[in-house]
Amino acid sequence: MTTNTTTATTTLAGRTALVTGASSGIGEAIAHELAAAGAVVVVTGRDAVRTEAVVTAIREAGGSAEGAVVDLASHPDEVRALGARATSLLGGHVDVLVNNAGVYPIGPTATLTDADADALWAVNVRAPHLLVGALAPAMADRGAGAVVNIGSWMARVGVPVAALYPATKAAVEQLTRAWAAEFGPAGVRVNTVSPGATSTPGNADSADALAAMTAGTPAGVPVRPVDVARAVRWLVSDEAAFVHGATLDVDGGIAATRLS
Repeated sequence: MTTNTTTATTTLAGRTALVTGASSGIGEAIAHELAAAGAVVVVTGRDAVRTEAVVTAIREAGGSAEGAVVDLASHPDEVRALGARATSLLGGHVDVLVNNAGVYPIGPTATLTDADADALWAVNVRAPHLLVGALAPAMADRGAGAVVNIGSWMARVGVPVAALYPATKAAVEQLTRAWAAEFGPAGVRVNTVSPGATSTPGNADSADALAAMTAGTPAGVPVRPVDVARAVRWLVSDEAAFVHGATLDVDGGIAATRLS
């Protein structure tokens, strides 16, 4: 098994990146991985203390990062403003956009609250749509850029206590295909990374459930944030130059196999 550390390379030297939801979990790992590969990264999150802590950690590791605090469920104009702010912080251009931020309230359809339903739509679907609209045209004008959307293995299976969350991730996969068709001819590559059941600090109290869920997969254990981050780093690099509109499963085989 690979180690749970970032990969130091120079594959993204000179690139700039905006990673949403990067103050913890998968997004934090992505921000570290891109910075370790040479990119200057804007780290976003809702909590100023946690966001700044990630920025500080990246800098202490020798990388370059800036922070931006934002609530992606807020007014659309505030989300668009994040694109403008990131562009300014990154010296006038954003080369890489990673739409990682997401909310995941689950429960029976009849009891999902209106507030949760609104948040699922706003953060998981609307925010990526707004940020791609704000940043991808400038990438296209420059003839180069990369967008990675973070999906979920749940987008392609039926789960009895989670209907709307997987539906938002299925929407993300379709947006990826549409944006690849829209912006790909101008040099902007758009892809999805679809994690499986992932162990993060935020779901540490569900460690036993995650272990049971993944015991019957080929990997046999939960996905780690760094596994997802490495896939993102590859997709936004020149090594993935001919990957357009794809969904890359980083799920230990949970969506494709049933071993027990």
